[in-house]
Amino acid sequence: MFWKKNAVGEKLSGPREIPEPVGRYLVVQMHKNPDWVWNLKAVVRPQSENEKIFDVRVFDGAQVAEKKVSIKNYTSFDEHPELVLYEGWFNKKTMQVEIKELN
Repeated sequence: MFWKKNAVGEKLSGPREIPEPVGRYLVVQMHKNPDWVWNLKAVVRPQSENEKIFDVRVFDGAQVAEKKVSIKNYTSFDEHPELVLYEGWFNKKTMQVEIKELN
């Protein structure tokens, strides 16, 4: 059936605003500047084990543009890991976040 998701061929979403639970975690738990955090961008992909849990990579859109790198989705950073600021996962239902600073 064409409407069912296929984990192998699943289309990943493009860059968007940082997910609210991730942004809140960066501000409250990691004490990052809110003005800076809410200008960051993120790419996400659903985890195959649980549809409410998403892997996330957070980046600075200005830094990516400066390097002239095209970010289409989560896997785009496999070739440019140096541009990822934070990486981890979040649960959309429980709002649990686990994220680490990379660069």
